[in-house]
Amino acid sequence: MTKKAPPIPARHVIWFGWKLVIFFSVALCLVALLKLHSQPPDLSSSVASRSRSRISRPNIFTGPPKIAFLFLARRNLPLDFLWGNFFEDADVEKFSIYIHSTPGFVFDETNTKSHFFRGRQLRNSIRVAWGESSMIQAERLLLEAALEDPASQRFVLLSDSCVPLYNFSYIYNYVMASPRSFVDSFLDAKEGRYNPKMSPRIPKNKWRKGSQWITLVREHAEVIVDDEVIFPVFQKFCKRRPLLDASKGKMNAKLQKQHNCIPDEHYVPTLLAMSELESELERRTLTYTSWNLSATKMETKGWHPTTFTYANSGPEKIREIKNLNHVYYETEFRTEWCRSNSTSVPCFLFARKFSQAAAMRLLGEGVVGRFGAATLLDAPP
Repeated sequence: MTKKAPPIPARHVIWFGWKLVIFFSVALCLVALLKLHSQPPDLSSSVASRSRSRISRPNIFTGPPKIAFLFLARRNLPLDFLWGNFFEDADVEKFSIYIHSTPGFVFDETNTKSHFFRGRQLRNSIRVAWGESSMIQAERLLLEAALEDPASQRFVLLSDSCVPLYNFSYIYNYVMASPRSFVDSFLDAKEGRYNPKMSPRIPKNKWRKGSQWITLVREHAEVIVDDEVIFPVFQKFCKRRPLLDASKGKMNAKLQKQHNCIPDEHYVPTLLAMSELESELERRTLTYTSWNLSATKMETKGWHPTTFTYANSGPEKIREIKNLNHVYYETEFRTEWCRSNSTSVPCFLFARKFSQAAAMRLLGEGVVGRFGAATLLDAPP
């Protein structure tokens, strides 16, 4: 007679079932981890979410919305007499002024005749060098200071050699009429600017180039100030290549193999592209620059903006700039027709680089504000 096997206790069956569940759960977790590590993270969405939600700022204010004029200055403002005249015709409730100058420099009656600029310097300014990340750090400091005022709804970045091409009322209405930021942004097809070490934080398909002279709506200014992801990558991997030096001879060939990344030409358009905000931009700058492309191989300056002097800043030249109504981007085969709130408008509201003599001519010929000879006399150092 065959003996029957003793029945398996119920508790053993339950325990065995739990072991199978645990085994398969661990296996699924391992598969998920392997899959996660094998695929690059969606950094664009993470940049957007972190930039938009990290800090909540009050946006309730009384009175009209303001344009914050943000000046990046080497030291003083050599064209303060022209800008002072420009602001004389403005409603003081519609603008504010912030200046990033060399640390410790204070704007007072000894270095500016215009009361609009006195005491408007940042207290936390830093030393800035062209072609270094300190330039975009200074821009971020200006934006951060201007954002403290909830009435600041537009932010215009300007150099100390910029001039306005129209009166305040025209510029205010032009900028405020558009719900978009004006940010020059295009694909950079040249080799050597994008450093592969930026990947995957900054994917190459999001790499953009453009003029640093931007005009922003408040939300986009907040994205730039709150960014903690992209700026550190620029600090580490976006650096200017050493300039050509004839005295170094063959050593130049080795030096020129380094990536030549100019941070202020790439940071803002790249950050906004990664934040999926390009559809909210007019992808052009409001500041006109004439580039000198005549540099030879061994010149140390390379491409640089032409300086407008008294001789080449006459009414015809200014009229030519003001009549421009489109910009062509050859890397994208794209023509950007200049619009503000879907209305055709002149492309440029500002221009650079202007000498003091050129600015005097603009003021004297009535291009900007009212002419007052007293503003041109005894200019402070």
